[in-house]
Amino acid sequence: MVRPSRSYRVFQGVNGVILSLVVVVTLYPFLNIVARSFSGERQIRAGEVTLWPKGFDLTTYEIVFKDSMFWRNYGNTVLYTVVSTAIAMVLTTCYAYVLSKKHLKGRGLLVGIAVFTMFFTGGLIPNYVLITSLGLKNTIWALALPNAISVFNLLVMKAFFENLPTELEEAAQIDGLSTYGILLRIVLPLSKAVVATMVLFYSVSFWNSWFGAFLYMDRSELMPVTVYLRNLIAGATGGGNAGAATAELTQVAANIQAVTIVLTALPILCVYPFIQRYFVSGVMLGAVKG
Repeated sequence: MVRPSRSYRVFQGVNGVILSLVVVVTLYPFLNIVARSFSGERQIRAGEVTLWPKGFDLTTYEIVFKDSMFWRNYGNTVLYTVVSTAIAMVLTTCYAYVLSKKHLKGRGLLVGIAVFTMFFTGGLIPNYVLITSLGLKNTIWALALPNAISVFNLLVMKAFFENLPTELEEAAQIDGLSTYGILLRIVLPLSKAVVATMVLFYSVSFWNSWFGAFLYMDRSELMPVTVYLRNLIAGATGGGNAGAATAELTQVAANIQAVTIVLTALPILCVYPFIQRYFVSGVMLGAVKG
């Protein structure tokens, strides 16, 4: 066994220190937010909270968890995220797979149409008029369909599909597979990394989205949890500024933003480790033999 040189050991040490600092800088803000969400109002306003809760207080969590509307809106968010992500993945995958075929007639035009939408949009008012005229207000489709294809995600998937060996698809065609069969049985199993990444990107985007629901939905029971928490923040801070806040409302106003961040980020943090393992996996290793 060859022993690493002295310079390499120095490099490893310096690299370890730098990466450790990056981890600390990355984790500190989130840990501070978690600590503030469990801290008392006086300690928060005095700036005493760092990485550990001070004046432990669960008032804000209790108020949120006791509200039945919170759980209904949370269920709406799960439903909207799952359905919207599924629609987005189907459309993005099919579009990207088509664009990855260099022999496709009109391929440049289709790519140009997609890229054009990255820089030019119809605007807020035309979009609102369109959604209203189509009868999509107060439905899940008002959230899922306008954001069904992200051009950035589309181009990433297109580039990935273009790097897949054409020999695999040619062999599948000889075996009698159709275009859809090749996509489902050959391409997608070899594309777990990019599919998992796109699922994560879309799900995070739909989970955190609130403006679409705020714009297109009028009934509180249809709102996602992000709008519920946004309204809670507005009510708590507005009440505090009015000078008529009770001790309970004062506590809520002090750490409602921290509680909101924790409640919205926690599900994504739980899902992320299960998807992250696909990011750098060698899915193509051994796929083509010489």
